Amino acid sequence: MDQLKPNQSNSCPLTPITFLERAATVYGDCPSLIHNSTVYTWSQTHRRCLQLASSIASVCGVKRGHVVSVVAPNTPAMYELHFAVPMSGAILNAVNTRLDAHTFSVLLRHGESKLVFVDHQFKPLVQDALALFPPNIRTPKVVLITNDTPAHTLTAWSSDQKTYEDLIESGNPKFNWIRPRNEWDPITLNYTSGTTSAPKGVVHSHRALFVMTLDALIDWSVPKQPVYLWTLPMFHSNGWCFTWGMAAVGGTNVCLRKVDPPAVYAAIRDNRVTHMSGAPVILNMLSNFSMKEPLKNPVHFLTGGAPPPAAVLLRTESLGFVREWNRLPATDRARLKARQGVRTLGLTEVDVVDSVTGSSVNRDGSTLGEIVLRGGSLMLGYLKNPEATSHCMRDNGWFYTGDVGVIHADGYLEIKDRSKDIIITGGENVSSVEVESVLYSHPAVNEAAVVARPDEFWGETPCAFVSLKKAAAAASAAGEKEVIEFCRGRLPHYMVPKTVVFKEELPKTATGKIQKTRLRESAKALGSLPASRL
Repeated sequence: MDQLKPNQSNSCPLTPITFLERAATVYGDCPSLIHNSTVYTWSQTHRRCLQLASSIASVCGVKRGHVVSVVAPNTPAMYELHFAVPMSGAILNAVNTRLDAHTFSVLLRHGESKLVFVDHQFKPLVQDALALFPPNIRTPKVVLITNDTPAHTLTAWSSDQKTYEDLIESGNPKFNWIRPRNEWDPITLNYTSGTTSAPKGVVHSHRALFVMTLDALIDWSVPKQPVYLWTLPMFHSNGWCFTWGMAAVGGTNVCLRKVDPPAVYAAIRDNRVTHMSGAPVILNMLSNFSMKEPLKNPVHFLTGGAPPPAAVLLRTESLGFVREWNRLPATDRARLKARQGVRTLGLTEVDVVDSVTGSSVNRDGSTLGEIVLRGGSLMLGYLKNPEATSHCMRDNGWFYTGDVGVIHADGYLEIKDRSKDIIITGGENVSSVEVESVLYSHPAVNEAAVVARPDEFWGETPCAFVSLKKAAAAASAAGEKEVIEFCRGRLPHYMVPKTVVFKEELPKTATGKIQKTRLRESAKALGSLPASRL
């Protein structure tokens, strides 16, 4: 057997782009994309992506390995570009639409983007970003996406500039798309949201995203031809790979330009949505919206990015969470669902290790350690940042996530916090996530985040930032003393917030995560709690 080796027929580079070719054959006449009155089939989507890819490579002058940026909401164009850009041989850079012009300009220069597709809604953002380029650096070409633009508001980028649809119409539907030479070739460049530090450029390979896409579908038990509602931004880790995943299973992508509860519930009802996903903030938003009638059919909701509070999961259970734990009482079920679980098939190993010794922690659900991973679905590294890459991808073969967690006796992992979010008060470690979970169970609380505030006696103590539900705020239903007493009845004394700050809305990162960096600055600005306040 040692004479049998890899050859051209059995070692084709893995890439999620092949899912679209199959979808065009297997699900050719089935709907692929729905947006307002626009409906495309999978054969139409395949044809449009080939045409667009050919124009990117020929008309726009993009070469293999060049970076192509996209600034767009969850529209058919954003979805198509997830296939068309890699099909042209380029690397897709899906840009966070919530960035400011300065940050966007920095990222365009860092990634050396050669072409930018911009939805008409974000034209001013891109214009301002390009205006910040130094004179000695060439700005990328720009293609305006004018789909569903009101005619009276449409203005051309320039008199001779082709639009998105122009490129599709002039493209070759028989284009022989440019396949990766090696499955380790980069396919995407995504920038982190900057929750812990300055944004970093994460580079993924074709192989990793092929594995991750199938991993996501299998782990969520996604059936053939689901109806998937895009409440998760496609720019957020490429929609957790469901951009390519929906092609693999012939699903229907229901696009929303803006996510708000009335539009979400209308889309669920009108399109018989079966699946959707998003950060916990989306769950919270939907659970706090008053519906006239319950959902007729359960909707499977996949959440991630932060541990969802058990109280929020309880309120959103009507959306449908199909797990073995559904046989347990509701409160126990919500508490268990707030855990993060076990490794998925795309990972080789997951562990929680002591940050000093590197040894595995006890599986007792209480011993804290750093969560580490290894497997073929991990990133290639950070673009132009070898220090950051080597810091998290260590020589011992583990990827260090920066998340603090525990492992329970049943083998399930639970994220407790980011390493820098742990509060050390009087020598005791306080998980901000645990305190936040209690705060979310308060009937008046809409959002909650806990950070450290300097304390003259204890060093630092928990400081809670809270926004109230509208009805509760109007009725002045909760004050600092009442919230502290609520927590005192549910937490060890040292974990109870010593300070509660009320805000109309908590600051969020560009991906919708609560921005604890700013809250830490606010807590520090409050000054140290005096030692007399014990």
